[in-house]
Amino acid sequence: MRGSLTPEAAETIALKGLAWLAAMPDDIGRFLNVTGVAAGDLRERAGDPEFLAAVMDFLLTDDKLLTGFCEREGLDPRDIHLVRRALPGAH
Repeated sequence: MRGSLTPEAAETIALKGLAWLAAMPDDIGRFLNVTGVAAGDLRERAGDPEFLAAVMDFLLTDDKLLTGFCEREGLDPRDIHLVRRALPGAH
């Protein structure tokens, strides 16, 4: 993946990141603590591009999580920066 992504493609990858993260109790717990989101609100928030941006931000702060997710999805960790840029709030 090189260049830029559509917001829809970025949201799809971020949703995969959320699903991957949700399968790891300790890591999803840290994510929920950092974002202040209740576990029961995950499904509702999953459709929010700004929330998905927070998922990508969280993965980008932890090399172990980032590389694990990228290995699972066949992505280069640098591609996550492209995903993040295609979501709201990117600089």
